[in-house]
Amino acid sequence: MQNDPELNGKYLGTITKDFVVVSDTLKEAGYQVKKRGFSEFPIFPIAKTEIPIGQKLIGKEDLATNWNYYITYIDEFVQRKLIEDEEAFKKAYKNPDEFCCLFVVEPDFTNFLFVPYPEDE
Repeated sequence: MQNDPELNGKYLGTITKDFVVVSDTLKEAGYQVKKRGFSEFPIFPIAKTEIPIGQKLIGKEDLATNWNYYITYIDEFVQRKLIEDEEAFKKAYKNPDEFCCLFVVEPDFTNFLFVPYPEDE
């Protein structure tokens, strides 16, 4: 699973700008999902509108971001048939301590995106 080239022009700039603001919160939320035994595969759906996937973690009005951030994990995606091949997804999934798995939801673009967390200083 490679990042889709279509992201570069339309979305990557606003996602990257937001990510600086929300990355610590997302990293901690992903850690809690794993620590509490919910899943080893946390997924953060993001959208500019309200979506029915996962639970809202950060609203765009909360931190003046361009995107709403939700949290869920692989099980919901399998149940909703958004992931058809669970084993292939697990193999492609990047280390959640180093990368955030975003699921970008837009009318003309819906795809997974792995964004590296900023290095701890």
